[in-house]
Amino acid sequence: MIEPWISPVRGAAAVTSQPARTRTDACAEPLCTAYDTALLDLDGVVYIGGVAVEHAAEALGGARERGMRLAYVTNNASRPAAVVAGQLTAMGVPAEPADVITSAQAVARLVAEAVPPGARVLAVGGEGLYGPLRERGLLVVESADDDPAAVVQGHGGPGMPWGRLMEAAFAVQRGVPWFASNADLTIPTPRGIAPGNGAALEVVRLATGAEPRVAGKPLPPMHRETIIRTGARRPLVVGDRLDTDIEGAYNGGVDALLVLTGVTGAAALLAAEPRHRPAYVAADLRGLSAAQPEVAVAGGAGEGFVARCGGWSASAGGTEPGLRLDGEGQPLDGLRALCAAAWTYAGEGSCGLDPGKALARLGL
Repeated sequence: MIEPWISPVRGAAAVTSQPARTRTDACAEPLCTAYDTALLDLDGVVYIGGVAVEHAAEALGGARERGMRLAYVTNNASRPAAVVAGQLTAMGVPAEPADVITSAQAVARLVAEAVPPGARVLAVGGEGLYGPLRERGLLVVESADDDPAAVVQGHGGPGMPWGRLMEAAFAVQRGVPWFASNADLTIPTPRGIAPGNGAALEVVRLATGAEPRVAGKPLPPMHRETIIRTGARRPLVVGDRLDTDIEGAYNGGVDALLVLTGVTGAAALLAAEPRHRPAYVAADLRGLSAAQPEVAVAGGAGEGFVARCGGWSASAGGTEPGLRLDGEGQPLDGLRALCAAAWTYAGEGSCGLDPGKALARLGL
């Protein structure tokens, strides 16, 4: 278990230098008692398209009853924390506004540290962005001609006028520092995948040639904001995406639980590079109240690697190509064994072996 490191000078979370993970970790006690705070992603973990993921509400309620604090960490900067908390509560998920940490809050802290107190800030987004900026004592303006000290972009929803992007471009062209809540190119909606804040950033980038300073996952400012607001000493990141949630945990130097209810499937997990390899894996949020089994690995580069978990044995390399799986038992134990074989075989890279037959045995 890795403790987060916070700089005593500016409080910025540091990207740690870590050895490549070659297997998931064992944990003899339930994760909700081994860690004090769950840093939960929302879409794909707690809900999908506005509907709670199966078992999510009960699992989170049970984890909290056993002493784990729940913090909901989202890159979405369009909605105030109170609105997000209200949505979660309506789903039966325990949440208060103080439990919600957004990328808007993270970027507001960055901006407040970079400009004079009470400075004017050209904000492009919605109330979810404006509120945290005002809480930092900054004055939100709408025009490049208002002499802003910074430009801040966050997702403004479908009603954001094109003219606001033009104003941001004009200010950035004049050398005004440029910040962004997050750089997600897309966001999931009930009607399909929509352009995200990253797509709007591309508009300004193409017009100016500049690069924004980004706060959201997987970058350290978001982890820093979460640790500051929750006071977590033993946090566990819980997510469904390798490139934001798990990489964000890696950058922050903390452990992560991947749940298989959202974006990431088993094949992508087996091919994960070191920065995308979680400490734990579970089918859904019920994994918070479960222990994690030990995975044993033997062998070497010449004869291949063999990994065992539960009743399963997985192998990679050697004289036969591909990933192989033998045995029986819980499918997740088989997946953990396959992860260990694939990650050990891949080392610092990505495993290119075909996992199709092995995963078919697990029904994944």
